Amino acid sequence: MTTNPTLNPTLASVTARIEARSQDKRQAYLQVLNNAKKPGPYREGMSCANAAHAYAAMPANDKLVLRQARVPNLGVITAYNDMLSAHQPYERYPEFIRSAARAAGATAQIAGGVPAMCDGVTQGTPGMELSLFSRDVIAMATAVSLSHDVFDAALMLGVCDKIVPGLLIGALQFGHLPTVFVPAGPMTSGLSNNEKSKVREQAALGQVGRPELLEAESKAYHGEGTCTFYGTANSNQMLLEAMGLHVPGTAFINPAEGVRQDLTREAARTVLGLVKDKNFTPIGHVVDERCIVNAMVALLATGGSTNHLIHWVAVAKAAGIVIDWDDFSALSDVVPLLTRVYPNGSADVNQFQAAGGPGHVIRELLDAGLMHPDVRTVRPGGLREFTRIPSSQNGQLVWQDVGASKDESVVRPANQPFSATGGLKLLQGNLGRSVIKVSAVPEDRHVIEAPARVFDSQEALHQAFQAGELARDVICVVRWQGPQANGMPELHKLTPPMAVLQGKGFKVALVTDGRMSGASGKVPAAIHVSPEAASGGPLAKVRDGDVIRLDGVAGTLQALVSEAEWAARSVDTMPAELMAANGVGMGRELFANLRRNALKAEEGACTWL
Repeated sequence: MTTNPTLNPTLASVTARIEARSQDKRQAYLQVLNNAKKPGPYREGMSCANAAHAYAAMPANDKLVLRQARVPNLGVITAYNDMLSAHQPYERYPEFIRSAARAAGATAQIAGGVPAMCDGVTQGTPGMELSLFSRDVIAMATAVSLSHDVFDAALMLGVCDKIVPGLLIGALQFGHLPTVFVPAGPMTSGLSNNEKSKVREQAALGQVGRPELLEAESKAYHGEGTCTFYGTANSNQMLLEAMGLHVPGTAFINPAEGVRQDLTREAARTVLGLVKDKNFTPIGHVVDERCIVNAMVALLATGGSTNHLIHWVAVAKAAGIVIDWDDFSALSDVVPLLTRVYPNGSADVNQFQAAGGPGHVIRELLDAGLMHPDVRTVRPGGLREFTRIPSSQNGQLVWQDVGASKDESVVRPANQPFSATGGLKLLQGNLGRSVIKVSAVPEDRHVIEAPARVFDSQEALHQAFQAGELARDVICVVRWQGPQANGMPELHKLTPPMAVLQGKGFKVALVTDGRMSGASGKVPAAIHVSPEAASGGPLAKVRDGDVIRLDGVAGTLQALVSEAEWAARSVDTMPAELMAANGVGMGRELFANLRRNALKAEEGACTWL
């Protein structure tokens, strides 16, 4: 480990224990990476028949270049489809990349496409049960695409929830290749997130109908680019900046801005520059223990998506690195919360970008000794390059220092944070281990103690809400929602009814072995409870009326039942009707093996180990 005397002691100690814990797995990973590296262009070792197949459809000039010169060939993995607003801009990217590669004396091919589903479309539907495991499908599709072994570097085109972690896991299996991630940017601001939430709550109360709700939703989600709240998709982009895997400052520039096309071309030039021997930096060396810690810190400092307490555990595993929720918790105790972006505030990501964006956050964390400065990135200037904002001047890209925050209600310096600690908290107790996003929860709701109401599905909770059965202090326990039970769907559809109850003054909270959307957080929610009920976890012991204490200050999640009674209780099994329905229809049959083999949430819900 490279030491730095300015590092925060907790940051240094957490990194050191991750390095020690990971030593054997990391060395094994690096050995595989080193064995895969070849001198010269990768295609040179291929038979003539193999090479002819690989380049059969390329333009004649590109074929000539590949035959006669030792030039790099760039493989592009794309998550393009025109159903996802965030990925629709990628339709235009291949030609930008090809032209930039040709100008640099290289070639580029679309190596393959990966599936990309939208949780916003599938929330509350059976399709949502494919969502988490789509990450590992994307990783496998990335591996299939690169397995032709004719590429000297790679570009990854993806933005949203499972897509970026899947692409990153897949890319790390080809860790011998230099790799750059290419974002598409957020859509322009529409109906504010707060206004959208109000209409959702009105709909939950029956005060407005479908036409009014659809109108509001359509004003919020209205064009190309990512959704403008700081959920999982935009947290992805923040973390990639902190890991040095983007062209600096590209995360939150709108798709229609002129500089966006220039930055896409720059991504091709950047990754081709990494192929040169003097600057050769494959992704498997960029993503080391310090890089992973930097990503964890960025997540905490921005109150990012709780989904990444699953996804980045899996990403780390893909690079031979072992992290756990104790590491996140220790870092959260010393990392200040520097942003207020919805759902942790009222601003959207466009306002975040205008106020200083990722560059401001990274600079403040570096200056405070809360990020490792001496890491490799895809740029020669290291992580400090990611504290600057790009623009186009006279046809040339230039980067300028981000300067002071333009709006301290959105982004603050590290010495004047919104909170002295990070946005996520580990909870432990006789109900297992879970996490809560405290940054979005009002301080007077950080501790909730109330009787439990146990539900076996999110539909059952909705029915009880509609029947008026939850108009009281209550902690709703929703179980059988973990990876092995049904693929661990997000339960974001529970947010409006729970928010209505909270708005009426009741003390309410959610406890579940499922996930919540990265946009959730207003209502206290202990999520990812592990071990899950389907594997005999303690949620299977909870009964209606048990008093539960969720304490986001002390970090505990406890059923207030005597030890003797708790130990003597039987463990419920999943209801037969749920077992019969789970995994049937909407393609869920194809994911049965993934459900059977999924690790627990704290282990990344991985299906490939």
